[in-house]
Amino acid sequence: MQNDTMQGLSRTHYCGDLRESDIGREVTVCGFVQKNRDKGALVFVDLRDRTGVVQLMFDDNTPPELRKKAAGVRAEYVLMARGKLRERAAKNPELPTGSVEVFVEDLRILSRAATPPFEITDKTNVNEELRLRHRFLDLRRGEMQQNIMLRHRVAKVARDFFDRNGFIEVETPMLIKSTPEGARDYLVPSRVHPGQFYALPQSPQIFKQLLMLSGYDRYMQIAKCFRDEDLRADRQPEFTQIDLEMSFVTEEDVYAINEAFIAELFDKVLGVTVPRPFKRLPYHEAMSRYGSDKPDTRFGLELTDLGDALKGCEFKVFAGALEGGGSVRGINAKGAAAILSRKEIDKLTEVVKTYKAGGLAFTRWTDEAESSSYEKFLSDNEKAAVRASLGAQQGDVLLIVADQSDDTVLTALGALRLELAQRLDLIKPNTYDLLWVVDFPLLEHDEEGGRYIAKHHPFTSPKLEDVDRLESDPGSVRARAYDMVLNGSEIGGGSIRISDPQLQQRMFAALGMDEQTQRERFGFLLDAFEYGVPPHGGLAFGLDRLVMLLCGSSSIRDVIAFPKVQNASDLMAECPTPVGQKELDELGLSVKK
Repeated sequence: MQNDTMQGLSRTHYCGDLRESDIGREVTVCGFVQKNRDKGALVFVDLRDRTGVVQLMFDDNTPPELRKKAAGVRAEYVLMARGKLRERAAKNPELPTGSVEVFVEDLRILSRAATPPFEITDKTNVNEELRLRHRFLDLRRGEMQQNIMLRHRVAKVARDFFDRNGFIEVETPMLIKSTPEGARDYLVPSRVHPGQFYALPQSPQIFKQLLMLSGYDRYMQIAKCFRDEDLRADRQPEFTQIDLEMSFVTEEDVYAINEAFIAELFDKVLGVTVPRPFKRLPYHEAMSRYGSDKPDTRFGLELTDLGDALKGCEFKVFAGALEGGGSVRGINAKGAAAILSRKEIDKLTEVVKTYKAGGLAFTRWTDEAESSSYEKFLSDNEKAAVRASLGAQQGDVLLIVADQSDDTVLTALGALRLELAQRLDLIKPNTYDLLWVVDFPLLEHDEEGGRYIAKHHPFTSPKLEDVDRLESDPGSVRARAYDMVLNGSEIGGGSIRISDPQLQQRMFAALGMDEQTQRERFGFLLDAFEYGVPPHGGLAFGLDRLVMLLCGSSSIRDVIAFPKVQNASDLMAECPTPVGQKELDELGLSVKK
């Protein structure tokens, strides 16, 4: 059956914009059929577009042929309808358009639709894989459209804010030199240079620094970036950054402009006022108090070091950890004894084991009794000291991790802390806690590689007071780096950059690069440094993750129109795929089976 055309009609209103103030107007709306209810003499069609849903009405005053046509439409048909807007007899207070309906005088079926593999509704329990295979349908759902439109608003606020504050948007290249350091590059073979490869950018880092050398002073870009790394719920192989760089600045300047941006973003997108200035937390304090360099500070459950309380302890688990250079630390789940049964504590033990901890020691102090997995191995003084250190009272549950690796203890308890907050319902909804984590280590030791690697990237400046230790004690050198954290997620990170050519070469050397390697990988940057370098620094926000948090979603895939899945494949477009031998021959490539 041939479809109708739009000829003679053009849209006058979006479905979701119609209100009682429009009653009496002739309107033309377009969209997809959400639902069709044929009551015989009455036919109701819910028409949906990106703004919402409006009811189309056909009754016994409608010509029979038109009513018959309306009765025949099905879910996801594409319609155009012209008619008078009038007040609904049976109002729907849950819909913004629930007080009005269009009494249709002209109906066009522009496209018919097969039965979709799942219902196009906001809240759906459909398997995510099915949704992603039919992403074009999933994106019709109001919930998804709200996410994508919120993403648009975030990008617009960013552009407007930074433009108003003197930033210039500059596009940086997508085909760049591969400089393997950190995550893996995606490589692009060159046809005109056989056997040679470009890389897709992991960030515009070097180019935005070169723009500072070029005198552009304030740069921003909404930049596409790529990393060939294992995925998690908040990561994708291709992602987007709100990227910026500034000349003649210190950390305070970077903090000020970005706090102002986030405050404006929250105000314009969510209608939420965030207090400024943001809290600042040194890295080592964040780790020791929260077990994380991106702590969620909306609730307590802080970690306590029990080393002093257990000094000289003979209990092997605790003593072995302390003697081996590790630590014994604990959390007091205040008042949780009535909630955390022994069975629940066993489940929490599995959580810490996931993070390489050997187990979870506990004391559960209920109104009726006390039970503990470790107190019988301690002296009365040690038992009292542990309880005093943790501030234990009746009704509490004490949870302790011991290990010869302090990093394991901190990481395991940091994860346990988040799990407890969920189980104990400690996080108030619609609360936003923003802070800076500062004074990161400049370098971290890669045990597998047997060398130091950059904690952030090799262009981050060390603290000036720590520079003298770069060669003698590199692990103690702090960076002029900073991360912005929202509700336990890093939403942005940056640093003051190295602007001294000699210091940059010392940094490369600390990372195990000899002069030849430095020249091969970063020769053009070192050359540029010889021609005058303004002090500069910057930051990049993860746009996808930021939007995910603003939407209240738990998956970054919910805010990206066409995302990849866990193995970096696209289920809808069915890629990656092999290419033909002709294409491989043109590129001078062969594929190892």
